[in-house]
Amino acid sequence: METGLLGCNLLISNTYDDAVSVKNLTKNYGSLTAVDNVSFDVGQGEVIGILGPNGAGKTTTLECIEGLLTPTRGQIKVMGIDPHQNPTTVKEVMGIQLQAASYFDYLTLQEILELFGRFYKKRISSTELLERVGLSDKYSSKLGQLSGGQKQRFTIAATLINDPDLIFLDEPTTGLDPHARRNVWDLIKSINRDGRTIILTTHYMEEAEYLCDRVAIMSMGRVIAIDAPENLVNMLKNTCEVRVLLSEGNNQDLVSTLKNTGPVTIDSSGLIRMASSDGVKTVSDIMTFSRDNELPITRLEIVPANLEQVFLAMTGRELDVDSSGETL
Repeated sequence: METGLLGCNLLISNTYDDAVSVKNLTKNYGSLTAVDNVSFDVGQGEVIGILGPNGAGKTTTLECIEGLLTPTRGQIKVMGIDPHQNPTTVKEVMGIQLQAASYFDYLTLQEILELFGRFYKKRISSTELLERVGLSDKYSSKLGQLSGGQKQRFTIAATLINDPDLIFLDEPTTGLDPHARRNVWDLIKSINRDGRTIILTTHYMEEAEYLCDRVAIMSMGRVIAIDAPENLVNMLKNTCEVRVLLSEGNNQDLVSTLKNTGPVTIDSSGLIRMASSDGVKTVSDIMTFSRDNELPITRLEIVPANLEQVFLAMTGRELDVDSSGETL
C-alpha cells in the first residue's frame, strides 16, 4: 500500500506521549561499559542531537534504541513499542540511516527504493521520494554516478520508504562540502516539518545548533547534559571567546598575562584562544600588552559563546571530525 504526499502534515493519533523513552540503558562488552545508565525521552515531532567524541557511546545508544543491539539492562520504548520484544513491529514505524550504507551497484536508484519498499506493509512511491530529495532527474542513475551530497540525500530517501514516524540519522553530513551539507540540512528540516521525529548524531556544532530542538552531550558512555542549545550556551560562565594572533613571538608571555581571565590555549600557528566573561576587558588587556611590547596584532576577534564551547567545557575534549566513524 502506497501512501499520499510526503509534503502533508502527519496526523499522529497514538496514545503514548513520547516518540522514544530510554530508562537506565546500559550496554557492556565484557568489562567495558560502552553505555552507562543512560536515560532520556524524545518528544513527538522533536529533533534531538546526540553529541560526543569518538567512543562516547553515541552509536551504541542509537543501535540499542533501534533494536540492532541488545542492552545489558534498561528499558526502551519506541513509539510505545519495545524494540527488542517486538523487532518486526518497531521496524514499521522507524527509518534508519547508518554511518555507512551499502546498496546494489547494478540497480538504479528507483529499483533500489522499490526493492526496499517491498519489505514493508506501508510504503511511499520511489518516484515521489526521489523528487522529494531533489533527485527527480536521477531515477535511472546508479549510486556510483552520484556526487557525495546526492548519495547522502538518497540514503535519507531510503529511510523514508516506509513512511516512518521516527527517523535516525547517524552522522548524516560527514565528509560533505559546505554547500552539500547545507542542502542536507534543508532536507532534514523539511522532513521534520512533516511532523516526523528525528534523532541524529553529528560531529558538527553548527549542524546541531541549526537542526536540533535539544542536544544531549555524551561523554564516557553517559549523558552529561541535555537541553536546548541556547540554554546550554547560557549555562557557560564565560560569555565569549577572544582570539588573537600577534605578528611575532611572545605569544606565551601574552598567555601568561591573560591566564586569569579564563581558559587559554595556543595552537601551532600561534593563535591564542581564551574564554572570557568580559570580552571588552580582555581585548583592552590585549591592546595594552601589544602597545607596551611593541608587538602589532595581526588578528583579533570576539566570538560569542556557542555550543562548541559548551562541549569543550563539559567534556574537556574537542569533537574529532573523523569520517571513519566510531566503534562505540
